[in-house]
Parts: sequence; structure tokens; C-alpha cells
Amino acid sequence: MFAFFWHWLIEPFAEFDFMLRALAGCLALSLSAPLVGVFLMLRRMSLTGDAMAHAILPGAALGYLVAGLSVEAMTLGGLLAGGLVVILSGFVARLTESGEDSSLAAFYLISMALGVMIISVNGSSVDLLHVLFGSALALNDAALWLLGSVTSLTLLLLALLYRPLVMECLDPDFLGSVSRMGPVAHIAFLLLAVLNLIAGFHAIGTLMAVGIMILPAITARYWTNRLSHLLLLSVALAMLSSLSGLLISYHLGWPTSPAIILTLGAGYFLSLLTGHQSGLLWRYIRRSHLQA
Repeated sequence: MFAFFWHWLIEPFAEFDFMLRALAGCLALSLSAPLVGVFLMLRRMSLTGDAMAHAILPGAALGYLVAGLSVEAMTLGGLLAGGLVVILSGFVARLTESGEDSSLAAFYLISMALGVMIISVNGSSVDLLHVLFGSALALNDAALWLLGSVTSLTLLLLALLYRPLVMECLDPDFLGSVSRMGPVAHIAFLLLAVLNLIAGFHAIGTLMAVGIMILPAITARYWTNRLSHLLLLSVALAMLSSLSGLLISYHLGWPTSPAIILTLGAGYFLSLLTGHQSGLLWRYIRRSHLQA
């Protein structure tokens, strides 16, 4: 039994440094990104994460073309591009009759097209695939430091902005009437989401980072309706899926990032069926009980 557990669960991380680095990076991301995802879900902005993931593409592409696989250059470029899209969409939403969702959609589509154009003209399809899907098994010291720093900053800012963020989820008009923190918390939160997506693309790619941010939050909602439990459960699900995805990738030879997200997807479908908050099976049992 010990030999079985050693071979399947421990040996990959004990024998190979790249697996241990991948685990450390994915666990760091799992500690911060799902927390942001919970608030995105509660504000009915789950697809905003996908929009912002595309928005950072031109900045990351420029950083990659200028300095290659430089964590600093790609991070700075992605942060500038994502922050610019968030700020511009916010201004357009407040100065015109356009809603924030539509202005954000417009800017992210333009930004994504610009990023693809930059890479297509100056790079190659391999460059584009690296930016979009990442390489969890190639994390270096700089990437790990970035992931750890982003996780620490996320936990600190969410602790400071916790009350206004919760109030904005429940009643943004009330928050605006009793405090001026609403716009500040909103912009800071969106920039925090951009920062987590930037950190995420170093580990599992721009597009896959959205999955580890949103899927744990949506899955946890099928099991609890208490915010504290949502936050803790989403982090636990992300960590478990990161570990499982890395092991599946190692033993079966599958790509790492999709393996992690597909593991999260399996958890989502299982929760959709059996979750005791609003899972299909429990809803059927309750309905049958009421009819009886």
C-alpha cells in the first residue's frame, strides 16, 4: 500500500524539482484567484474574468516579444494593458449611457484582437500558444516569487476591502449612500482580478487562469450559501484540483493546464448533480418529498 501511494502521489514531487515548483506555483495561485472568483460570481460578473484575461494579451505579447520569457516584462505589460482596459471601460460606463459590461466587452475585444495581431505579425503560433496556455512545468524562481507576491497582496487587499466588497455585492446603492469607498473598492477589486490573471498566465496560461478563478467559486456555491464557507471551499477545491491535475498530467502524459481545469470541471458536474444547496438530485428529492 505504501509503495502504491509513493508511486502515484509522492514520487513525482519527490523525484522531480519541476513538479515541485509547479505544485508550489499552482497552490499559491489557488490561494488567491478563487477568492477573487467568489466576489466576481456574487456580483454576477463571472464572465468578466474571461474578458480581463483577453484584455491583458497585448501587453503580455509585447513584453514577450521585447524581452522573451521575462516574467518582469510580461507582467508589467499585462498589468498595463489590463489596467488600462478596466479604467477606460469604467470611465466610459460612467460618462455615457453604456453599461459597464458592454463597455468592458468592447475594450476587451479590441485588446484581444490587438494582441493576436502583434503576435501574428512579429511572432509565431508557438508564441501565442505559450501566452494563452502557459507552462506550469516550466516555472522558474522569478515566476514563483511573482505568484507568492500576488497571493500575499491579494489576501491583504481583500482583508482591507472585505466590508465594502460584501456591501457592494448586496446593495451597491446603499454603499454609495453611506461611504465613498464604493468606486475605490470596485476599481481596486478589478485591478486585483487583472493581477491574479497575470500571475495565472505564468503558471497555467491566460485562458486557463480564468478557470481556476471562476470554476471553484461556482462549484462551491452548490454546497454552501455562507460567504466564509464559499471562500474556504473554493480555495480547497482549487488546491485539490491543482494537485490532481498535476498528478494526472504526470502519469498520463496529458498537458498540465487543461488537466487541472478539466479536474475542476469534473468537480463542477459532480456538484451540479449532488450539491445539497441547489444540485439537481437534491432538488428532485425535495420536490418528491413535498409532493408526497
